Amino acid sequence: MNIFNKIANKIHIEQDKSGNRQIVQLTYFFTLLFLVLVAYVFIVVYRDSDEIINNSYNKRESLYAAKTVRGSITTDNGEILAYTDVSGGNERRVYPYGRLFAHSVGYNTKGKAGIESIANFRLLNSNILFTERIYNDLNGNKNPGDSVVTSLNLKAQYAAYEALGNRKGAVVLMDANNGYILAMVSKPDFDPNEIDYIWDEITNQEENSILLNRATQGLYPPGSTFKILTALEYIKENKNIDNYEFECKGSFEYRGTRINCFHGTAHGDIDFDKSFAKSCNSSFANITTKLSKESFKNTCEELLFNEEMPSPLLINKRSSFNVKESFVPINSKSSVDELMQTGIGQGRTEVTPYHMCLMSAAIANEGVLMNPIIVKEIETAYGDHIESCSVRPYKRLLSYDDSVKVKELMREVVTDGTGTALNNGNGYIAYGKTGSAEFSSNKSESHAWFTGFAEGDNGSKVAISVIVEGGGSGGQVAGPVAKAVFDAYYN
Repeated sequence: MNIFNKIANKIHIEQDKSGNRQIVQLTYFFTLLFLVLVAYVFIVVYRDSDEIINNSYNKRESLYAAKTVRGSITTDNGEILAYTDVSGGNERRVYPYGRLFAHSVGYNTKGKAGIESIANFRLLNSNILFTERIYNDLNGNKNPGDSVVTSLNLKAQYAAYEALGNRKGAVVLMDANNGYILAMVSKPDFDPNEIDYIWDEITNQEENSILLNRATQGLYPPGSTFKILTALEYIKENKNIDNYEFECKGSFEYRGTRINCFHGTAHGDIDFDKSFAKSCNSSFANITTKLSKESFKNTCEELLFNEEMPSPLLINKRSSFNVKESFVPINSKSSVDELMQTGIGQGRTEVTPYHMCLMSAAIANEGVLMNPIIVKEIETAYGDHIESCSVRPYKRLLSYDDSVKVKELMREVVTDGTGTALNNGNGYIAYGKTGSAEFSSNKSESHAWFTGFAEGDNGSKVAISVIVEGGGSGGQVAGPVAKAVFDAYYN
């Protein structure tokens, strides 16, 4: 009997252990479930709250609007870009500068766009004194909404707008030291004050795509501005670039692919620096054939190709500013033809003006890209500070040494190359790269590009990207636009 009792006791002990194990497993499971729930709540409350509230399907938006007069949007110097007129008992959104900030500030009827969209919750929130809010609620009055202070600079924006004229295209200007977006122009444009009346007209014009913000959403072949990346990759793979020599006869042929220089210009005997400064397609096609496909692909992706772009920050959070992803087709299976076309910025490569500006800003800032910022600060309707956006690095795009060399190349473009329109700046020194990008079967037509930066006598560094659709020569058309913006900003 003692043996049977011992066996029975052992069975009970094993059952107890099994039961305890199941309880422990259930405890772990529910603890994990609880942590997941806490993490989800944290994401919703702290990371995605603005985006969720900004969603047009969220009914809380109308509740906020019923209690708050939509706040103002201003420039970095306090100029009012948008405000709500409540005279006559009706609320009307007013844009004092009309077309000037059409795509960057956006609109607030027929949906929302631009800063009006990404800062929607902030504009419908009110942080005036609690006692004043109670008084307004008791008397049936709306509370004045908070103001959004942008990084936009009126003088630079106006210069970019005027310099682009009636041509289709875009201009982006960014402070390389802190990431502030100083100007963002897209054309053709519209008057946001008239959006209700012109909506049907502009939405039916598919050819012009008036509502499209070409600065962040326009994808274009980069043309010779892409030679910044090709040159960077060659520098990485070849430490003795001073030994490079090439005889340009106006074209270059390799394994059945023929690349022509712009207008068939023969540049003669040139070294690496002159190849870049004169934007020699033949020389860069030759350079591209010597590159590692995998390494070239990695370099392009380090400079933000084939990945989600950093959209401008909205008070320390990624905004929902619609920024298109740039694309480069290089991989280990790329053909010689595709490799050569990519190396000179043609083929299937596509990039936004915004992206080109970010790359130039990183080069200007010793290889480090700062987080792009378009909303600097939130204030009450009475100007009291609520919150500021933190200036901080986004990530390093290229090494310090490589940034120094590319910077030297971009300086020679301005002093002795295709970008001489920007030489002898008043109060600043300019660096850049021009581009003329073919976009159709008609080889005589091309988009005009310029990307680069200026260093001011006061230590400031501002990066720019300009595209003029169908403009032709980047040096003759886009370069002067960039110069006009630099001149206005520094003088």
